[in-house]
Amino acid sequence: MFGRFLEISLDTADIAASVSFYERLGFTQLSTGDTWGHPYGVLSDGRLCIGLHRRSGAAPMLSFVHPGLVRHVHTLREAGFESHYTRLGDSDFHELQLRDPAGQDIALLEARTFSPPRHDIGVSLCGWFSAYSMPTLDAEAVQAYWERAGFVALESPDDPLSQFALTSDTLTLNVHRPRALAAPALVFTDPDMARRIEHLTTLGFEGTAELPRGLDRRANILIAAPEGTQLLLLSAEG
Repeated sequence: MFGRFLEISLDTADIAASVSFYERLGFTQLSTGDTWGHPYGVLSDGRLCIGLHRRSGAAPMLSFVHPGLVRHVHTLREAGFESHYTRLGDSDFHELQLRDPAGQDIALLEARTFSPPRHDIGVSLCGWFSAYSMPTLDAEAVQAYWERAGFVALESPDDPLSQFALTSDTLTLNVHRPRALAAPALVFTDPDMARRIEHLTTLGFEGTAELPRGLDRRANILIAAPEGTQLLLLSAEG
């Protein structure tokens, strides 16, 4: 319904600082087009693409590509998806924005805004990108919303914090309780995460005090990016 997942879109006042942060974690810059009028960069670990936008402080957005977006608007409305922002003029790069019951912002774009990552880009120092995790008090409404969009609910996600996961062929969403973690997080996993954390510590990365209760700090860590994005690195079974 939403199309193919493109990127986690992040707003940052200092793109250079954010680019440096993700590059130190092993992400690689990709070639971008001139779609946006604001400064824009993209980094990838081969699985996850992070779009850095110098705009005005919005929350993380999930961006998808759906060709023929203008024609698709009617289908979205019939399925109960109402946009709160549209840019669909004849001379525009077509875009519309939605918001799920948890307040998660979603963008649908008519085309890619950067070149696909090369096949030889390796896993970052964070480990395997597992999911985008969202806090909500109304898990049933969130599940119903994303299932209407074509996602499939999983009862037993790998993330120990999550109530459930919702998956598609291009993105997995985890849903967690706000008391576990108040903000969304990019979740990475590795069976030997303790070793990764030790290496990250030697490189100067420090965990924040907000690591959810009950997680062993020797094998799990929560890192904050310069723009405020949370990266949750979890030990997971191989």
